[in-house]
Amino acid sequence: MIKLFGIAGSPRRGGNSELLLDEVLRGAKDAGADAEKIVAASMKIAPCNECGSCNSTGECIIDDDMQMVYQKLMEADRIVLATPVFFAGVSSHAKMLIDRCQALWAGKYLLGKSLQREGSAIKREGMLISVAAAKGSTVFDCVMKTAKYFYLAIDVDYEHNLLYDNIEGKGDILKHQAALKDAYEKGRVLGEENDI
Repeated sequence: MIKLFGIAGSPRRGGNSELLLDEVLRGAKDAGADAEKIVAASMKIAPCNECGSCNSTGECIIDDDMQMVYQKLMEADRIVLATPVFFAGVSSHAKMLIDRCQALWAGKYLLGKSLQREGSAIKREGMLISVAAAKGSTVFDCVMKTAKYFYLAIDVDYEHNLLYDNIEGKGDILKHQAALKDAYEKGRVLGEENDI
């Protein structure tokens, strides 16, 4: 069974990026996946303090909710990061979670630890969902670059995007049925056992 882990990065509950993430999760579950979501803003996640301890252990010394997130990230076959665009980048809650993945990066690239689920041969894939109030062809450039390096750090292939600009008010994505349908269908594809 595919394990899909969704990260809602918006500080606003029920916002546009989280609504799209929920549709992805619904589609994945309908395809038979084990799909779950965390809300970064509801968790106790401290920022990385750049102490360097993880360079020798591959583990973070900060004892907070991120310890559970590490486990979920390593167990997942599919990881979906959902965030609004804030000042051309990801939200602060998403960024704190991403920064704390330095420990996983150190484990993989400095210490040679595997980040794959034990016994799984499934290719791990990542997706970005992002919504911006601004419009234009470059509004997601920085968010996509952050997602690229996040997925690289945790040994996941960054394969998919759902990006919607010119969506500002809370819940405005609900007026865009095609976007909701796309999210659901993408979830179904991500939730299928065969590789994409």
